[in-house]
Amino acid sequence: MTEPKDLDLASLQLKGWMRHLPIDRLAQKVVQWFSVSEAQVAEILETVRSELPTTEALLIGKPQTGKSSIVRGLTGVSADIVGQGFRPHTQHTQRYAYPSDDLPLLIFTDTVGLGDVNQDTATLIQELVGDLEQKTSRARVLILTVKINDFAIDSLRQIAQDLRQQYPQIPCLLAVTCLHEVYPVSTPDHPPYPPAYEPVHRAFAELQQALTGLYDRALLIDFTLEEDGYVPVFYGLDALRDTLSDLLPEAEARAIHQLLEGGVGGQLGTLYRDVGRHYISAFAVMAAAIAAVPLPFATMPVLTALQVSMVGLLGKLYGQTLTPSQAGGVVSAIAGGFLAQAIGRELIKFIPGFGSVIAASWAAAYTWALGEGACVYFGDLMGGKKPDPQRIQGVMNEAFKAAKDRFKSL
Repeated sequence: MTEPKDLDLASLQLKGWMRHLPIDRLAQKVVQWFSVSEAQVAEILETVRSELPTTEALLIGKPQTGKSSIVRGLTGVSADIVGQGFRPHTQHTQRYAYPSDDLPLLIFTDTVGLGDVNQDTATLIQELVGDLEQKTSRARVLILTVKINDFAIDSLRQIAQDLRQQYPQIPCLLAVTCLHEVYPVSTPDHPPYPPAYEPVHRAFAELQQALTGLYDRALLIDFTLEEDGYVPVFYGLDALRDTLSDLLPEAEARAIHQLLEGGVGGQLGTLYRDVGRHYISAFAVMAAAIAAVPLPFATMPVLTALQVSMVGLLGKLYGQTLTPSQAGGVVSAIAGGFLAQAIGRELIKFIPGFGSVIAASWAAAYTWALGEGACVYFGDLMGGKKPDPQRIQGVMNEAFKAAKDRFKSL
């Protein structure tokens, strides 16, 4: 049985430890040590941006010819988001960057008001030429959009001729849209692709003839809204993807495929994770040092502050500005079952000597795993996807197992 004097001695020792371990101040120091300045973030963004296989698509066509639908098909975002995403670029053009302005994989420039009797076609051409004159490492493609039953294409032909003469090296795709408008009467749905209807073939051939020499490839697509009732909604999307792949450099073509396979988050996440791991490693080592203090639960507030600070920093790298409470919410959301492991890590400190060694390596491994999970979480957000808790837990489990072995020496 433990004597009262032994309890008093233990209490005095605990108080002594706590005096030498000012939890609140240390937690504040952790945040200060691992803060990231705006200049650092800008430098990281510039590095990652230079590595992105970005494609700039100039959409040239009248209103209601499916330009925004092409954006929806290639990005997977809703019609509302596309509508809100376009911003005025010049007098006659708007621009939309996906998934973000800072780190775009696709940049769409949309011509506004083409075909309007009051539209100054010469001015629009001048604006497009001004854009194309700017030097860039991005791949570029012109996409001419025409409704299948619209043959009043004089303005479009004039623009295509001027751009083709000045920039023959930029590939041009003719996308003929709104196919359902010439389907036979009482046709309830899209036929197998490509459509075998004679009205479609005849109109397509006439449009190709009218624009001969002004495009490299031509295809039929019909991208509708869900409420229109046609299935699939993005009819001809695979053909669009494959045609763009043929026209674009290899890296950009691969990025298009990844976009349509839902791999945006993974691609951006990988680019960022290489940078983020430098910070995750520093946090993991700090966590090991803190967890080595042989006081069960006394160090948990500092470790929690450390890990919340790490997630906040990683969020900043991924373009997500989080308050400490929001970062804490992210930790809670992605950590899940790891809480029990954290408690077990602290309880094992009751084993003299050896317990602190294990606690240190486990704290480092857990912090590393949490950082890896946060990268996946923020990468999904950046890619416009809803983070998948099960996938994040899987990544954290694998990272935790690998990191335990790596940090044993600590």
